[in-house]
This record gives sequence, C-alpha cells and structure tokens, in this order.
Amino acid sequence: MRAVRFDAFGQPPYLAEVPVPEPPHGGVVIKVGATGLCRSDWHGWQGHDPDIVTMPHTPGHEFAGTVHAVGEGVERVRVGERVVVPFVCGCGDCGVCRTGSAHVCPHQWQPGFSGPGSFAEYVAVPAADFNVVELPAEVSFDVAAGLGCRFATAYRGIVDVGAVRPGDTVAVFGCGGVGLAAVMVAESRGAHVIAVDVSQGALTLAREVGAAATINSAEVDPVEAIRTDFPDGVNVSVDALGSVTTADAAVRSLRVHGRHVQIGLLAPVSIGDRATVPMHVVIARELQVLGSHGMPAVAYPDLLSDIATGRLDPGRFLARAITLEETPAALAAMGGPGAPAGITVIRP
Repeated sequence: MRAVRFDAFGQPPYLAEVPVPEPPHGGVVIKVGATGLCRSDWHGWQGHDPDIVTMPHTPGHEFAGTVHAVGEGVERVRVGERVVVPFVCGCGDCGVCRTGSAHVCPHQWQPGFSGPGSFAEYVAVPAADFNVVELPAEVSFDVAAGLGCRFATAYRGIVDVGAVRPGDTVAVFGCGGVGLAAVMVAESRGAHVIAVDVSQGALTLAREVGAAATINSAEVDPVEAIRTDFPDGVNVSVDALGSVTTADAAVRSLRVHGRHVQIGLLAPVSIGDRATVPMHVVIARELQVLGSHGMPAVAYPDLLSDIATGRLDPGRFLARAITLEETPAALAAMGGPGAPAGITVIRP
C-alpha cells in the first residue's frame, strides 16, 4: 500500500510503498476513505512528541473508512462496515475506560503518534470493539474525517463538559478550527454566543456559523466589551486558543457561578507568582474551571446523530481535498504563513 512517511523529525516526508498492516488481536484494519490534515500532525513531524513517535513513521490521526479485516477476539465490528475512530483510543480494560472516559485512558493509543497513522491506504486500530464507531449513511467520510481532534473536541467541551443549555451566554475566545466548532455547537444548543478573536476574518466566519456578537480583542478589551452588554458576565467561557492571555480574560468574563472550559492546550510556563488562571476570581465568584480533552468513542453516536439530522453541519468547515501524492508538501506547508483556512482532507 501507499503511505506517507518520514525517517527523522523535520526531514522531508515522502510517499512510500509499505506492507498492508495485519489486524492485531482484538483490533481491525481500516481502509481509509478520508483523513484530516491537522496541525498536530505537523507538530509530530517536527519532533514535538519525541517520547511516543518512533521512526520511520506514518502520521495521521483523524480518519474514517471501511473495515477491511478483523483480528481474533473482535466480536462487534464487521468487515465492510463504514466507521470512524477517535483520535485517542482507550485500552478498554482499565478503570478509566470502564467509566466511559477512554479519551483520557492512562494506557491510551493514538493513531499517527503511538503507531502508524492514517496518511495511508490502510491503518490498524487496537481494541476495535471498544474504539471503532459505526458511521451513519448520512455522514460522509470527508465530514467524519474532519471531526477529528477539532470538531469532536469542541462538541464534548460544549455539550458534555460545559453543559451549555438554552438561554446560556457563551463567550468563545479564539476562533480557529476548535473555536469555530465551539461557536456552531453552542449556538445549536440555544446559547447566545459571543466570539472573540484578533482576526476580523475569523470573526466573520464566527458570525456565519452562529455567533450573535463578535469582539476584536486587538481593538478593545474583550472583558470590558462583554460586560458592556452583560454586566453580570457570561454563563460559560471557552478558551479555544490556549494562552495565558485568553485563559485569564475568559475566566474574568464569567458571572458568579459561571463555568470556564479550557480546550486550548496550555503548555507549562514560568510567569512568576501569577497563576495562568486568576484563581482569586475563581474563588470570589465560586467559578468552575473545567478541562476538556478530546471525546471518547462512547460519546460519538450523539455527535453523529446531530450531524445526520442536520442539527450540526461541520461540512461547512471543509476547505479542500487532496491526494496522498500531495500530502507531503501540504504537511510541510502547515508550518508556514500561507496555510489554507478550513479543514483539508486527504483521500487515499
């Protein structure tokens, strides 16, 4: 089969012929129908995850396709089924997995990081009965691949972690892929959504997918702007970017007993005695600070149902489809200033 590989961090990726993988015990091999091109793949190629990526390596962690072969011990998944797989696979055996939280399994396996990924014609997945999700006929491979670690992450952050309800006011800080998805999902739940970003183009997109109001934080203080219309603050704040500045502003925009959802990754930083999140505000207003990372397979049916019925339309974020031959150059270009907006999917 054909697969995109690289032999060392930062070295040019290339297209190669490699053997079709065999299904592991309890696992399956999936013929890839579409796979998303994500900046996380670029980070992996650059060596930002050296503890889990081994060489030579095939990236790719957002994908959907058809079950090609099943291994011994698989009971539920069948050859020929259309399926999608979360970007974090649980072991299926530990206490964390048994409580439905496979996305934070301490023994997790991530395609395209822990092992060969989906920038290939076929990809092997472990613990298939636990991790593989049947894809409704109404949801295309392209749309399912685009859910990946952006839309699915935002969905869980808004619906399950943030528990957004009709009538809530929700401020989303950062309108990249995750933030725009969060705007769309929150609006679909009946919330009044305020989108905050430094890019007017991103804010225009946020309006198109459901934001009732937008704030350009390069021009005004976003907390003051929010409190102009909502003096008590908002019910829910979301940091979809992941920075000290956005996390701080998001928390300070909350009303008493508000809920902050941290989706954007915040790397450890040294900032003196100032906390990344203003804990004095958290205490004074009795706020909830909630982390959200990915989404387990058990939660996918609700998301897929919302897409199949038209409640959500993540297809609006799809920008282009490319081939495996075009993928090495597209992956390398993600580190430059000219990376295209929207989601790129690869059709092997």
